[in-house]
Amino acid sequence: MKLGYDPRYPSVDDLRRKAKKRIPGFAFDYLDGGCNEEINLRKNTHELREIELWPVYIGNFQRVNTSVNLWGQDYSAPFGIAPVGLQGLIWPRAPQILAKAAYEHQIPFVLSTVSTATIEEIAEITHGQAWFQLYHPVEDELRDKLLKRAEDAGYRVLVILSDVPTFGYRNKEIKNGLAMPPRMTLHNIRQIIGKPIWALSTLWNGQPRFQTMLPYIPKGLNMHHLGLFMNRTFNGRLNDEKLKRLRDLWKHKLVIKGMANPADVEKCVQIGLDGIIVSNHGGRQLDAGPSSIKALQQIVPLFKGKIKIMMDSGLRTGPDIARALASGAEFVFLGRTFMYGVAALGKRGGQHTITILKRQFQQIMEQLGCENVEELQNRILKL
Repeated sequence: MKLGYDPRYPSVDDLRRKAKKRIPGFAFDYLDGGCNEEINLRKNTHELREIELWPVYIGNFQRVNTSVNLWGQDYSAPFGIAPVGLQGLIWPRAPQILAKAAYEHQIPFVLSTVSTATIEEIAEITHGQAWFQLYHPVEDELRDKLLKRAEDAGYRVLVILSDVPTFGYRNKEIKNGLAMPPRMTLHNIRQIIGKPIWALSTLWNGQPRFQTMLPYIPKGLNMHHLGLFMNRTFNGRLNDEKLKRLRDLWKHKLVIKGMANPADVEKCVQIGLDGIIVSNHGGRQLDAGPSSIKALQQIVPLFKGKIKIMMDSGLRTGPDIARALASGAEFVFLGRTFMYGVAALGKRGGQHTITILKRQFQQIMEQLGCENVEELQNRILKL
């Protein structure tokens, strides 16, 4: 099978520039921005790229094997597509495009509760190989309904989101009038008119909606009251009891996303979770916290071998993936990177972006003299 690649956009930076030209400013700001002064947004990538890796050029080096196995599932590369809310706002049918590309490339796609495709549709596209990220509802009844749908659709990895006890203070979204869901102002409408391809594609596919949540949303709500409903529905902080109940209810692999504090990780180990994703929500929640790579460096020495340790936030390229894995992550996820690809290239964006990352990652492993992913941890330069 020939998987798509467009040589006009050989880097993620190329895709980001193309995406900025192709979609309305409010949509790009939603995708690209962070919270407050965006300090942690910048730190995520900057501090990750301070890591240096030793090349090995002399020795009996065989071919590179980039595949990994997670909980009995083989993946062709050690990265997946992170959950992103309101994906259809960035480009129509973005979650479906990315889920299809992930399945064809044999990497995991994680569907957010507040994305714009249903649990069932993504399960069908990925033949049950997608992961589902749960925004924990305030009401247990809604939690149980969402878990049953995920179970019935064949999901075998549930990701519980931990780092949204409140929604981040995001200056760009406030200026643009973007809430959850987006509210169209005159300023935003002018931006839409200036992006006719995005506008026509959105018109053809319909206004983006929280498709998974539609059965539970009262009918006839205007945009303002729909936003209030969603905020009330998911305004819930996690605690030990909620995690223990999820552990009892979900019989498959249970992962928590948003870990930064070793004390929280210790609780997850004691409760019996299967994995963590070290993350600061892409710099969108807490501007005063540590970058994901700094948090990872604190967590790995304490918990390696006790729980599966993964990471997201700040990764953009194949070398970034290698840096995170060399630092002790066992798997990584990228969010914005893939959304840049879809915004830039539409239905070809998922295939193209995965191909870029795979090529970059394989090339750096060849430079480092690593035959498999595990050997990356022997290549980190200790300063």
